[in-house]
Amino acid sequence: MKTSTRPPLRVVPALREQIKRVLHAGESVSSFVDSAVRQRVRARIAQEEFVARGLAALAAARESGEYVTADQAIAQLQRMLANARASTAPPR
Repeated sequence: MKTSTRPPLRVVPALREQIKRVLHAGESVSSFVDSAVRQRVRARIAQEEFVARGLAALAAARESGEYVTADQAIAQLQRMLANARASTAPPR
């Protein structure tokens, strides 16, 4: 697989200086930008998948006619949270 360079990115000097201030040891501006781009791509893919799952769930609910109210969903989440806290609580 051939690699290619990303298009040049023009940034104002103040932003370049901010980037340089937050670089880790041994990290270059190029590697920082590459990492940031990869992270945004992963986030966008995750967001698209989340929306697709939500739309599929909506379609399934409409088809089946079975819906869960917000109050029911919140109550279930609160039970799950309480169970998780109880299972991870240190012994007394």
